[in-house]
Formats: sequence, structure tokens, C-alpha cells
Amino acid sequence: MSAGRYVAFEGVEGAGKSTTVAMVASRLIESGEKVVVVREPGGTPIGEGIRDVLLHGRDMADWTEALLFAAQRAQLADEVIAPALAAGSWVLGDRSVYSSLAYQGGARGLGIERVREVNRAGLGDVWPDMVVLLRLEPGEGLLRERGTDRIGGQGLEFQQRVADAYERLVVAEPIRFLSIDATRPADAVVDEVFTALGEWWLF
Repeated sequence: MSAGRYVAFEGVEGAGKSTTVAMVASRLIESGEKVVVVREPGGTPIGEGIRDVLLHGRDMADWTEALLFAAQRAQLADEVIAPALAAGSWVLGDRSVYSSLAYQGGARGLGIERVREVNRAGLGDVWPDMVVLLRLEPGEGLLRERGTDRIGGQGLEFQQRVADAYERLVVAEPIRFLSIDATRPADAVVDEVFTALGEWWLF
């Protein structure tokens, strides 16, 4: 049995991650592939409890936020992602460790490498093989959002820092990232992602 592939979808608020993940998953399933979809924060009973605290808690220190994200992610990797990959499934992540690198490491100013090391302890080698970055101007993304939560409600300046951090990650890890123009219709975005997945893995 071949090893699975872990593809994470990233971007600022409103970039279309959830929609794109669902559509790519459907395409892969139609092609006969096994697919597991996960979301962060959450994806396990423990993770969903942490999600509620992260998205709706108040007066949270920045490192508390970063460590809670790392905790739910470690549980998700152990309970869901690693077994799915071992079984030969595709894992499509609606956010991943790269969100923490951009949001907590970059936008919160905790340091991308410091946040990377904190997460490495809990993830081991369960890191995305490919990161699809859905590029969208933060202002447009915020206009697309129907509701907000504690992190999504941080405002335009914060989202711009998130976007800038993602761009730094693309420069640092160009082989891992696939950058997509997310201003286009969803079908066009998914077509480009699906074509790139086929070129990378020849399925």
C-alpha cells in the first residue's frame, strides 16, 4: 500500500479554504482516491473542545493561544492524520501548522521559528507534503466573511500581517507551497489545484 499524501489549504480569513477543500475532496473521490478531510482547530473530541476556547474565549495571552493550537494539532495528528496517511489516504487539511506559523508566529509576533519548534514537538514528521496558499487581499477576504470569531475579528491590520507572514513562508519553502489566485471563481481555483496535484503525484 502506498503512503498517503497530506495537503493543507491556507490563507487569510475569507480566502475560500473550506469550499476549496470540499470541492477538491469530491474530485479526488470521483477519481477513486481515499480521502480524509480535517479542519483546524478541531477534528477530534479534544480538539473541538479546544476550538471553542480558541475561537470564543476572552483575554487570552498570545502564547496561550499558540500552545492551545499546538495541543489540538498534536491530538489531530496522532488520532486522525497519521493513521489516515498510513492507510494510504489523502488527507486534506482546512488549515494546518502553517496557520500557526503565519498567525501566531508572524501576526502575533511570537516568531515563526519559535512557533515551528513548539509544534514540531507534538507533530514529529506529520507535516503537510504540500501547502496550497489561496492568495486574496485581506480586505476582500474580510468582506466575504459572513460571521466572525475571536481571531477572525482582529481586523484588517492583523490580517495584513498574516498575509505578509504567509508570503515569507512561500519564499522560505518554495518547494512545499502552491500559490493560487483565489480571486477567481471556485471552479477555476479547484481546476488549478487538481491539475497541480496530478502533476506532483501522477495519480
